[in-house]
Amino acid sequence: MIDRQHLRIVHAIHQHGTMTQAAKSLYLTQSALSHAMKKLEHEFNVPLWQKEGRRLFLTQAGESLLGLAQRILPQFEHTEAQLRRFAEGKQGTLRIGMECYPCFEWLLKIVAPFLKRFPDVDVDVRRAFSFGGLQALHGYDIDVLITPDPLHLDAITYTPVFSYEQVLVMHSTHDLATKAFIAPRDLAQETLISYPVETSRLDIFSQFLTPANASVKSHKTIETTEIILQMVAAGRGVTALPKWLVDESQESELLCCRPLGEEGLTKTLFVGHRKRTDTLGFIDSFVEMAMAQGLKTNSPQQ
Repeated sequence: MIDRQHLRIVHAIHQHGTMTQAAKSLYLTQSALSHAMKKLEHEFNVPLWQKEGRRLFLTQAGESLLGLAQRILPQFEHTEAQLRRFAEGKQGTLRIGMECYPCFEWLLKIVAPFLKRFPDVDVDVRRAFSFGGLQALHGYDIDVLITPDPLHLDAITYTPVFSYEQVLVMHSTHDLATKAFIAPRDLAQETLISYPVETSRLDIFSQFLTPANASVKSHKTIETTEIILQMVAAGRGVTALPKWLVDESQESELLCCRPLGEEGLTKTLFVGHRKRTDTLGFIDSFVEMAMAQGLKTNSPQQ
């Protein structure tokens, strides 16, 4: 029978590659680790790994077991963390994944009232996923995912929160400020400043420049919205951001925005979460609060 310890061992072997390091990471002796896996191999009459020098490599059967470990172990950890929170008299932690860099400022407007409504719930926001937000949500590493580019799975529900226009932002005296809208070829001699995200996930490339077989003179990346806008306000380049964010910026008087293309580039922000029942109620409440804030963001006063 496969148990949790087998999954932990296979996962550790995959991570560390040697019996010594895997056993050390699990606080086991090498003999105990080896005995547990030999017993499982004997039960199913199939090898789970092979040795080449000092390193261990999973067989096809071992890779199958690893896939199970990668799906199940995070769920164990999530449930155990929740149980510990219950034991401390707290409801839990809402773990939010962000696939929209500029939307962090928008999220802050939801977090404060959420914490007030749920004083026993903590909030953890994660903005970087080397493996992608959808996988983190499906694998129980996060509870909700804020994204403008939902990838649909049967187990995930996406709720549209609000729509916004993605615009080109430049200094108010920039030559392109005289145009009614920006064409892809207009950026051929420009320095584009963006977040450190692969270009395939940047709308200005994937939905504007690349389809027109166009590009920019140079491309710089900066982590924070504030610095990007300060760079643009200083005439160091142009950027593409949601219009509402530019309107709220402290640098707005030095900046101007123009639509990307004659029809503009409109995006919708979604909140994704697993379809399983939210027994504690705070995930559903977060979605409701996000929708309410979305209405405020889209209101004429904003």
